[in-house]
Amino acid sequence: MGDWFQHTIVATGRLSLFCFFVMLIVAFIATRINVRLIRAKVGWFRDVNVGEMHIHHVVFGVVLMLVGGVTQIVVAPASQTGHAVAAGVFGVGSALVLDEFALILHLHDVYWEEEGRTSVDAVFIAVAVTGLLLIGLRPLTWDYGTPLVNPAVLIVGNLALAVITLLKGKIWTGMAGLFVPPMLLVGAIRLARPGSPWARWVFARRSPRKMARALHREERWRRPAIRAKIAFQEFLSGRHDLPSTRRARRRT
Repeated sequence: MGDWFQHTIVATGRLSLFCFFVMLIVAFIATRINVRLIRAKVGWFRDVNVGEMHIHHVVFGVVLMLVGGVTQIVVAPASQTGHAVAAGVFGVGSALVLDEFALILHLHDVYWEEEGRTSVDAVFIAVAVTGLLLIGLRPLTWDYGTPLVNPAVLIVGNLALAVITLLKGKIWTGMAGLFVPPMLLVGAIRLARPGSPWARWVFARRSPRKMARALHREERWRRPAIRAKIAFQEFLSGRHDLPSTRRARRRT
């Protein structure tokens, strides 16, 4: 194990990335355990308040990201330990910020509401992308076995496929495809999801049949997958089952 870590992580210059990756996961799990205990009113676990003002943990996350980022800049380039520690601090701060990503997105406390699942999605994406970087994959570096093509052309082509895939509502395929671009070919060619911008622009008026196919596919295949993903997320992070106050305000 020690030899593997030395050769795979340290010798390849990925120690800082490894520390960021580990602390991102550990801090997210620890944060979710803490907020679930607060929600359940267990023991001394309470929100942080200054007077009547509740201090969200995103505030501590921003401070830690600032500390970790500045430390990375000022520490000596030869200090591998210093960079690793700074990356770990940055990982903790990133976990705290991403755990309240939905709050930043909506400018409203939706932590336990349905919209709050966006925060968990953001953490999962950050962990997945960092994990792919950690195993040595790099975005937009696939050459499709065509060495005669200018690399810049390949990068632009891959980016174009990524944009199409994301516009079709396939977020995970688009993110993973940045590291394995053949996935972008599949995502760009296949049918768009019915709620995606691509479906609204192309299917809604020009191709009702494709919209009907997209809706059928969404109900048959996508919905069960989403329910499974939500069940797994809520097993880790708690149930996001409070009624949306934002929707209630719209109705009134």
